[in-house]
Amino acid sequence: MVHFPKEPLYEDVLRLVRLEGDIADLEIDGEIPAEMDGAFYRVHPDPQFAPKAGGGDQFFNGDGMVTMFRFKDGKVSFRQRYAQTDKWKLENAAGKALFGSYRNPRTDDPSVAGEFRGTANTNVLVFAGELLAMKEDSPCLVMDKSSLQTDGYTDWQGQLPLRTFGAHPKIDVDTGNLCNIAYACDGDLAKDAHYFEIDEEGNVVRRADFEVPYYTMLHDFCIAGDYIVIPVSPYNSDPSVLEQDRPHFYYDRSLPTYLGVMRRDSDGSDMRWYKHDQGICSCHVMNAFVEGTKVHLDTPISQIGSLPFFPDKDGAPFDPELAMTELARITVDLTSNEDVVESVTKLGEAPGEFPRIDDRMAGKPYNHGWMITYDFAKPYNGPPGPFAGVINTLTHFNLETGKEESWWCGPDGSLQEPCFIPRSADAPEGDGWLVALVDDHVRNYSDLCVFDATDVTKGPIARARLPIRLRQGLHGNWADRDKLAA
Repeated sequence: MVHFPKEPLYEDVLRLVRLEGDIADLEIDGEIPAEMDGAFYRVHPDPQFAPKAGGGDQFFNGDGMVTMFRFKDGKVSFRQRYAQTDKWKLENAAGKALFGSYRNPRTDDPSVAGEFRGTANTNVLVFAGELLAMKEDSPCLVMDKSSLQTDGYTDWQGQLPLRTFGAHPKIDVDTGNLCNIAYACDGDLAKDAHYFEIDEEGNVVRRADFEVPYYTMLHDFCIAGDYIVIPVSPYNSDPSVLEQDRPHFYYDRSLPTYLGVMRRDSDGSDMRWYKHDQGICSCHVMNAFVEGTKVHLDTPISQIGSLPFFPDKDGAPFDPELAMTELARITVDLTSNEDVVESVTKLGEAPGEFPRIDDRMAGKPYNHGWMITYDFAKPYNGPPGPFAGVINTLTHFNLETGKEESWWCGPDGSLQEPCFIPRSADAPEGDGWLVALVDDHVRNYSDLCVFDATDVTKGPIARARLPIRLRQGLHGNWADRDKLAA
């Protein structure tokens, strides 16, 4: 008998799903554009078993549940399966949790010592004919892109023998290469970091190794033309955290923020860490690009840690106002004699998170971006809790004109991360659709909604209605029919 703790992590808006299944033809309101032919993949944490310690676990520690929405001929099908990581298989065989706290192997059952602890719950992407399921503290998991059956972890034919694999890879549309980072491969709290590129045949064609200024959560990064850009935020940890089984990261306001910039074809020796004494926090990036000698990184930033489940080192209470993230541009100059950030400029008015672009523009100058944003003036009827009704708006940022346009989902729920789908392979930037889950916290259902990407104000042009509510997800991506056939 399974008993989950009576905690907000498992109740109300975060109630578990733990359901695998298929629906051949979802109910549709409106009309799915006939040109949409491909699949939207996304993933959410969904623990298979109650936590080993009995309570106080992290949302990020749940087993990955991968969802595929297949669009074809105006119809949408649904398939959902667990990412069967080594952890999932060992615990499934035992019938109980064997792995302990988030990123703390000292809390594991002795029978699983040395095993990969990853949950593959952070991002999914079709690349080189396979579905990759990723979490930054473990290797890359490979799944079948149609059946969602798990093949297992990969080290890319021995070419990438790293114990971790970043969860936010970028695709260089000019080369087709998957560009990614990995960190803490050398062990708990290690400062090692790595950049690599993998071509469409699965060959590792670039590799660079370097160290970060301090151990931190390198959750996201970006390519910028011939460079990579890595934000380092003041999340930190130390051995006492593992010994006392506290939340793995804390936010240290005394630490500066850094922006790492390095050529993509280097060995890591040219990495420059541009310092910003005010310790701003960046978790996700929208995009980055080069303009003359300047490198720009566009990212939502906050003045303190934006994740309430990772406390301040000094014990300061969580301040929602300082933790609010707003879209900003961080600029450095490659010709500067000083390794300091040149400027931090506010880009948008609507506060929010989970930024997305037309992925064909990754690393290039661009005009369009989207985020789910917060409109605190709007009412909310659902139960309180993490990820609740304040994430209630979808906003389009036109960075060329400075105009922002938004759609409010209503008083009963919230939105999950959007994903852009181009109308065709050669369509202009931003010409296409967005898909995003809209969760009804009152009736306990989710709809996968389709929006006109540059006219979100008119709301969904179609809704694929689910008979359940999907748990709050993290990230996902679209694969067109050509990638599905490859």
